[in-house]
Amino acid sequence: MSSAAIEGAAPYETERRNFQRMNVKLYGRYMLEDRSEYPCQILDMSPGDAALRCEHPGEPGEKVIAYIDHIGRVEGVVIRTLPDGFAMTVLASERKRDRLAAQLTWLANRHELDLPEDRRHERVAPENPVTFLKLSDGREYQCRIIDLSLSGAAVEINVKPAVGIQVMLGTMRGQVVRHLDDGVAVEFASLHPADAAEPQFNKLANGL
Repeated sequence: MSSAAIEGAAPYETERRNFQRMNVKLYGRYMLEDRSEYPCQILDMSPGDAALRCEHPGEPGEKVIAYIDHIGRVEGVVIRTLPDGFAMTVLASERKRDRLAAQLTWLANRHELDLPEDRRHERVAPENPVTFLKLSDGREYQCRIIDLSLSGAAVEINVKPAVGIQVMLGTMRGQVVRHLDDGVAVEFASLHPADAAEPQFNKLANGL
């Protein structure tokens, strides 16, 4: 364990007082000091700290680098382990913290308004609806896409992975955000730029 990791853990109590965590549904990957990488889901986050759900938590005082969808690279230190993951500080400049606060506010409001499935994007039935849904543990199930947009899809499938679990729908990385009567709703990892919407949508609708 590096001395920098231990020194970086000290500001945590102060950061807990200065920043309010927001409930956001984000996911990505993190790297521990031994350079091992694992997938994770962000349970809640502030510009000063975050709680991650994962299967391989680091040790308190260990440096960690997380790559979070919609946020980017975040460096910090493991503060404590949780029953299903760990909590970490966010080590960043004041300018980056301000930017992170704005990002988190937007993301939290987006989910509060139930925008993961983004009804602003047209949803259509793809020409080739049969594809596969792959879980992070490697299990794979054939499924049928009910409808599809640039930001997500409704999927008919015989199994119902837990809400929040990371999946691959065809070639698109995403997350289960809701259970349906006959399947699940999947939110894709990122939205496509408006100026690329039409060609990207055609690719999604016909290439899964």
